[in-house]
Order: sequence, then C-alpha cells, then structure tokens
Amino acid sequence: MNTSHPWIPSSTPEQVEKMLKIIGVKSIEELFTDIPREVLLTREIWESLEIGFKRPLSEIEAKRVIEEKFSRNTKLKTPPFLGGGVYPHYVPSLVKYIVSRGEFLTAYTPYQAEISQGLMQALFEYQSLIAELLDMDVVNASMYDWGSAAAEAVLMALRVNKNRGKVILPANMNPFHKKVIETYTWPHNIKLEIVPYDKIRGTIDIERVKELVDSNTAAVYVQYPNFFGIIEPEVRAIGELTHEKGSLFITGVYPIALGLLKPPGELGADIAVGEGQPLGLGLNYGGPYLGVFATRYDMNLIRQMPGRIIGLAESVRSERCFAMILQTREQHIRRARATSNICTNEALVAIAAAIYLSMLGKNGVVKLAEINYYNAHYAWIKMKKNGLNVEVFKEDFFNEFPISFNEFKLKYSVIHEKLLEKGIHGGLYIGKYYPELGETALFAFTEVHLKSDIDMLIEALREVVFKR
Repeated sequence: MNTSHPWIPSSTPEQVEKMLKIIGVKSIEELFTDIPREVLLTREIWESLEIGFKRPLSEIEAKRVIEEKFSRNTKLKTPPFLGGGVYPHYVPSLVKYIVSRGEFLTAYTPYQAEISQGLMQALFEYQSLIAELLDMDVVNASMYDWGSAAAEAVLMALRVNKNRGKVILPANMNPFHKKVIETYTWPHNIKLEIVPYDKIRGTIDIERVKELVDSNTAAVYVQYPNFFGIIEPEVRAIGELTHEKGSLFITGVYPIALGLLKPPGELGADIAVGEGQPLGLGLNYGGPYLGVFATRYDMNLIRQMPGRIIGLAESVRSERCFAMILQTREQHIRRARATSNICTNEALVAIAAAIYLSMLGKNGVVKLAEINYYNAHYAWIKMKKNGLNVEVFKEDFFNEFPISFNEFKLKYSVIHEKLLEKGIHGGLYIGKYYPELGETALFAFTEVHLKSDIDMLIEALREVVFKR
C-alpha cells in the first residue's frame, strides 16, 4: 500500500483520519498540542532540513553507508585503559553462545510461572551466585545498573527509616552514580550530605563521618573500592558507626574485587549494590548493564527491596518449582503504591553473569582478582620509575589508580588525543568531577591487558609528555 510518508507505515490520509477519529482527535496538530509552538518544526522547515539522504535507502545502500562510517573508527593497538565504573574484561565465548539460545530470548517477565520454569531457575541461580559472592542473604533478579541500584538503595533506606531525612554519601564515590542518586531523590525532601575524602590517602574522612551521622540519618553509603580505585581500609568501622545511630549501611562494590577483598556481608552491610558488567557482559558501547542489589535477611528490609525476587517453591504435586515472590511490591499489583518505580530486571544479562560466575568458580574469581590487582601494581611501579606522577594518593588500590599530569603543564585532553593517534585509548579524565585534582586521569588495568600493552602505554605517555 502506498503511504504518504516513505519511512512511516500505515500513514495514508485515510489511515491517519481513521486513527485520529478513534482516539478522538481532530488533527495531527491537535495531537501534539503539548509541544510548545516555538520548538515545533513545521512541514516546510522539516522538508528543508539536511537530514540523511532525503530518500529511503535500500538495504544494500544502508549497509554500505554503515560500513563506511565504521571504517573511520580508530583501531586500537591495546584494550582500552578506561575505568571509572565499567571495565574491559574478557568474555568467554560460551557466555555469548548460551545467552543467544532461543530459550532465553523470550519475554523478560516470567508472569506465567507454569511456562517459565527454566528462565526462573536461571535467575534463581544468578541470585544464589551473587548472594555467595557478596556474602548477603537475599538478592533480587537484578536492576538496570550500579547507579540505579544505588539510588534505589537510598530510597529503600528512607522507606525503612521513615522519619529520617538525611543520607550520607562519600565525595570519593563514582560521580555518575552520585548524579543518579541526586536525580532519584530530587522530588523528595531529602538532604544528601557529602563526606570529604582525605586529600593524602584518598579515603573517606572517618572523623567527618562521626560528626555527620546522627538520629536523622537514614543511611550511609560507602563505595569499596572507591572511585579512585583505592581500597577503603575502614569500611567495617564506618558500618559500626552507622549502626550505632540506627542507620542503614549501604556498600557499593566492584564484584571482581571481592575475589580478594572482604565481602559486604562480612563488613556489616545492610544493603549491597554494584555493577555486574565485569561479570561476562563486555563494554557493548554503553550497555545494557546489570545492577546488583542484595540485602541481609530481615523482612523489614526484604519487603522494601525494589525489583523482583525469584523464589524456590513447591507445586500442588509437591514438586520443586520456582516463582516470583513478594509481588505485592511491584507496579503491576500495587500500581502507584508499589515499593519502587522499577518493575523490571535485566534478565538476559543476569543469566550471562550467572554463566560467567559458574564457569569461573570460587577459585577462578580469586585468580581473576589477583591478575587485575597485580597488573595494576605492575603498571604503577613501572610508571613511577619512568617519571610519571602516580602517587596522587598514598593508599593501596585494586585495579585502577589516578595519574596526575599537572607538572607537565599539559591538558589531559591533549594527552588523550595524542594517545588515540598512537592507537591507545587512555584513562578517564576526572578533573571535571574533582577540580582540585586538575589534569588527572584514572587508568584501569584488567586481565585483558598484557605486560606488553602496559609497556606500550607507558612508552606512549613518555613520548607525549617528555618528548614534545
């Protein structure tokens, strides 16, 4: 059927008139009356815009255009050294193969338990594996990402501690996650108190925490390792201070680091959140990622958990089965009175994480964490020997650390461009979020970085900052 617009199906005048009549609108213009007139493009302006090729392209033409665009991408000689919350990790082929099977590529919400047993069992396994990794009791079937999980944890704490209106956040937490928390809590009458970090060690100022935690504090959040990659040495002590005031203790964790570091449960966390991206998901141009969310066994907490939980149940024939439990918390049951606005989960990527953890096993997670730790420390030692300022903070770190370029009187943006010209993707510029650090960037090192890759990065940095 011919249409009045080459790219929009079912748009003949007759079809449009019929649809408008059904919804009770007289014209297309009336349908979009909520758009301010000053920003609305008229048909005349739209037709004069230089958009695309001004005609539909065949599949052959479209493929050629896309391939030509892709050919302009810089081909890197090493895996990127970008960290700050997501990291380049090796994704085994088996992970991608299993999650591509049709059994998992179904509707993400297993409302009909009788036909979704396989999917729910896989999600139950994900919850069980994450619970063991974090040493927490109850894990939900995942959230969007670390930022949304952290924000939901803050809202959950405020629901549990109803008469409290303050949440304490560390200045050395991931600034992207902090922004998400600010966005989530903006409509509420909540005070977000920021704890400064020690300028020498890069760790949370625990004395300031003592001053800030009071009877109005709903929760205290700690990132571990923190945004600078530093392993916070006083997490347990901060948790004890928090509990003394009846507040909830929330930890944000990098799952791979738990192969070496004490898990949140052992450190006294009430709620633990984190990013599942390192668990077999790759970088994927920015997503989808996987928000990890766990809590200790306390029904006051569990009933306020966002998202959904898959539980082990028993059928009418006394058979083991799986079901979504505590659904009264969710939007499709409680509507506006639901526990959270999140009524979803990242089912497919949660299953990918479960497959990845199953392949590694307990010993594999420890070995992987060791490789990440030692690669970063090899880089730190060699960079220091080569005259780079890696001693921004004097505290141990996991797999990333900041490098200061202030003494070279050179903007990091220039350094970054020079590295890209050499086929190397450098670290994350953090002076934007921490102006006091100036021209400083955060570099991350994982198991995908060979020693030769790290040596190549160091030599490239030396050429850029010393031989210009």
